Amino acid sequence: MSTLTTTTLLLLVSNLFMTFAWYGHLKNMADKPWFIAALVSWGIALFEYLLQVPANRIGHSELSVAQLKILQEAISLTVFVPFAILYLKERPHLDYLWAALCLMGAVYFMFRAKLA
Repeated sequence: MSTLTTTTLLLLVSNLFMTFAWYGHLKNMADKPWFIAALVSWGIALFEYLLQVPANRIGHSELSVAQLKILQEAISLTVFVPFAILYLKERPHLDYLWAALCLMGAVYFMFRAKLA
């Protein structure tokens, strides 16, 4: 498996944990004190870091830090939008599309040398 594929897959799964850690408590723990939600979120975030740190180390063997960051942001939005709509039942907005287009532009500019 290529470095980019491995990095992307690890970051994708890492982002699933991150999204649940950051936003899952809004649905599941709304009736609990904030510090309980924070402790649970930290526990979930541990799994995020166990995947994100190796992903960045593997990715940095071929990608710049800027490329890793833009890749992370694009994956983050790819995970967050379905989570917000399907899990948190947020109403979809056209702004999700505009944000995605902006990120696609950012990905293009960060990776265009590799595409040539």
